[in-house]
Amino acid sequence: MELKQLMIFQTAAEELNFTRTAEILCFAQSSITAQIKSLEEELGVPLFERLGKRVILSESGHRLKLYADRILSLAEEAKVTVGGNVEPSGTLTICASETQCTYRLPSLLHQFQTRFPKVQLVFRPGIAEADLGGLLAKGLIDAVLISMIPITSDNLIVELLVPEPIVIVSHPDHFLAHKPEVKPLDLNGQPLLVTEECDYRRIFEESLTEAGAQPLSKLELGDVEAIKKCVIAGIGIAALPKIAVETEVAQGSMAVLKWVGPDFPIVTQLVWHKDKWMSPALRAFLEVAREIVLKKQPL
Repeated sequence: MELKQLMIFQTAAEELNFTRTAEILCFAQSSITAQIKSLEEELGVPLFERLGKRVILSESGHRLKLYADRILSLAEEAKVTVGGNVEPSGTLTICASETQCTYRLPSLLHQFQTRFPKVQLVFRPGIAEADLGGLLAKGLIDAVLISMIPITSDNLIVELLVPEPIVIVSHPDHFLAHKPEVKPLDLNGQPLLVTEECDYRRIFEESLTEAGAQPLSKLELGDVEAIKKCVIAGIGIAALPKIAVETEVAQGSMAVLKWVGPDFPIVTQLVWHKDKWMSPALRAFLEVAREIVLKKQPL
């Protein structure tokens, strides 16, 4: 069993397409097929099941994939550590929440690409918060930059960076914008604009339910920018990260209500698996992310 075979198998197991695997690795497809067949003969089990034109991993293939990932990761770690090649390089897959992607990612990318041009960053937004731990454990993502309530886990390293203030916003002419205090019950009978499921939406809705407030309507939108446009148009009231609305509030197109309801304990945090190899590329990303987030805290 050779590292080359494991690399081919790992790529084929992720792509489930031998033609695509050959294109990615710049090998002939016949070479891919031959190497997989050789590996299957050595192990004495089929690694893939061929269902017509489809290819899926067999049960043995799933087991080997776990070992292949670990072996190839250790091989890369040994190459970098023993060989003294400390310049960050390679590919990192990062999960970032929408707030981070929209309002911090441009600065982060600019700084990172300028300083570490040999590292390719791949961002995966829109991953459910409940799925993050599993994806980190499987090595499908390398790190997470997210805003939510503090994560607690024995398997993850969580670095709390800054609080992420959440504000309740409306059109400047809305009558609630002029009240000295706005309580959850004041939103009774008001149309709401909400994001997809996240911690601050849950806290916001729970505060209304506990106060007995029943919104006139609830419109769920896929992204923060769409919600902001609806607020500016006077369509409804929303709970949003303060960093997302600072420009519109300063321009007078949106108002922050004087909310006296429950606080939103949302924190921007960096997360990675405790067993993850701290490669030069990952270390570099974490350093730049800290710099950007800590330097550009919401005012």
